[in-house]
Amino acid sequence: MAEPLVLNSVIGFGGAIENGLIAHPDGRTIIYPLGSTIVLRDRADPRSQEFLQGHSDKVSCLALSRSGRYLASGQITYMGFTADIIIWDLESKQLIHRMALHKVKVQALDFSCDERFLASLGGQDDNALVLWDVASGNAICGSPCNTNFTNCVKFFNNSPDKLITAGNFNMNVWTYDAGNNKLRPTDATLGTLKRVFKSVVVDANDEYAYCGTTTGDVLQIALERVLFKNTGPAKGNVQMGVTATCEVPTGDILVGGGDGSLQLLRKMPALAGTKVEGAITSIALADMNARGFTFFVGTAMCNIYKPATSRLKEELVQTAHNDKINGMAFPNEYSEVFATCGTGFIRLWHLTTCRELLRIAVPNLECFCIAFTTDGSAILSGWSDGKIRAFGPQSGKIIFTINDAHQKAVTAIASTADSSRILSGGEEGMVRVWRIGRTSQTLEASMKDHKGPVNCIRIKGSGDECVSASSDGSCILWDLHTFKRRTSLFANTFFKSVVYHPDESQLVTAGTDRKVTYWDAYDGNAIRIIDGSDLDEVNALAVDRDGEALVSGGGDKLVKLWGYDEGHCYFVGVAHSGAITAVGVTPDKQRIVSVGTEGGIFIWDYQRPQTLADI
Repeated sequence: MAEPLVLNSVIGFGGAIENGLIAHPDGRTIIYPLGSTIVLRDRADPRSQEFLQGHSDKVSCLALSRSGRYLASGQITYMGFTADIIIWDLESKQLIHRMALHKVKVQALDFSCDERFLASLGGQDDNALVLWDVASGNAICGSPCNTNFTNCVKFFNNSPDKLITAGNFNMNVWTYDAGNNKLRPTDATLGTLKRVFKSVVVDANDEYAYCGTTTGDVLQIALERVLFKNTGPAKGNVQMGVTATCEVPTGDILVGGGDGSLQLLRKMPALAGTKVEGAITSIALADMNARGFTFFVGTAMCNIYKPATSRLKEELVQTAHNDKINGMAFPNEYSEVFATCGTGFIRLWHLTTCRELLRIAVPNLECFCIAFTTDGSAILSGWSDGKIRAFGPQSGKIIFTINDAHQKAVTAIASTADSSRILSGGEEGMVRVWRIGRTSQTLEASMKDHKGPVNCIRIKGSGDECVSASSDGSCILWDLHTFKRRTSLFANTFFKSVVYHPDESQLVTAGTDRKVTYWDAYDGNAIRIIDGSDLDEVNALAVDRDGEALVSGGGDKLVKLWGYDEGHCYFVGVAHSGAITAVGVTPDKQRIVSVGTEGGIFIWDYQRPQTLADI
């Protein structure tokens, strides 16, 4: 039976989730989702993290009770299935209740002021409002919301039996009638105004609700009779809609916009403003004292900011990929930094502090593969426009570009041990060898045997042989002196990844047939075939420096650590909520890094598998 792999830290933030960033009242912790994991992070130290794992798919909403004791989280699931809501006890970090009533998605959650009730809102396939008893985890009562879609739910701050919901062209204040066990709605009177509401905040005295709309205005609603009172900001609407609102202790309203603008409104005119990268999806109030308050802002670009109070001057706290990550690479024999690539960006990360060191932006293009030259002088990358670009690893400046390196996208790249040659693989099936001079890049050979995209290239340490894995069901070993094929490996699969054993006597491949296959590197015969996954394809392989362990990841979202000699899976890491696209073992054998389609970077503790000698 495989043991769990220990998750050390994560780099990532689920920025697309509305109100997904929460500041805990203890003054130390911020809480946010990443895929199916919930991260509890120390504000000052990004490495000090704890994880709540219990969801089977992406977390869709979070809510924290007023005292900070309970956390509720909802998830997305497949069509026709019920989506779970989990209540966590944050003191013991334990799961207390798992509740399921809503279909497909839980849209929003909120705790009542006395922490007795939890209100949950179903997604567009469900659209029901349900009231739960926090102590027992049972549903008390429920009601269909509206014929139209409802986006958000908020309890009043002083009465635990009143709450407000708002959505597409609808807004209701609900009162819980305990005697008859019913939720009774009151429609808001908005006159001729038609709005789609994205966020709701209720002021401290329960007098007014402030509702942000996709039109870019904020409506002030008097709650006693649910009447429209006022609208703002006075100086023109927020561009691309109001996506997040929050009340600050002075009674002013913080408004975040879809264009990344942040404004402080007092009775609707704007007091101060700033702009951040990406649409603002959550504003979390942190500390309050006599001088002012601090708060955190989360954006759809998966950045977390901490703006200063008075002038709203923002400070960047954390950055992350907001889209899928296609590749990952370590420099040769150096474990402190690694690079990742995705749509429009290459980013360089520091492993121990989880901080972004460098960002290289190439707008509107997708980077499919990344590698360091062996001497560490350049980051090599292959792009969707068929170009190979090399960047300086410290400055991020472009060193050279090979135009039209491939007819289609460049999908695989590798550097020889002396860094004098680059091998690249293309989507059209070509494997090309480039000689890199001080000022020139020349094509040495073009090897056309593959009929499908080349997914992975590895070069032997001596530099006289390389292997390319392709989606046409073949891996080819090439002689790098004659540029002819030495031998081929065939299987009924799309080969996704290939690695040499460190002594280079064997090759290991993985692909869409869910198998991990060992091959003799000399004659190309299969030595052993093991089931890499029960459910889905295996996309990524890595072997440690000594050849003791093999690490795999794929469409089943699991990171698996195998004993190389026994072919037995010793450790399994569960945290991803999308397919894993690349894995790597640090050269010092301390950590395993895995990246995936949800944009998260997961750092695991390396654990040495038991070898036959130990047993």
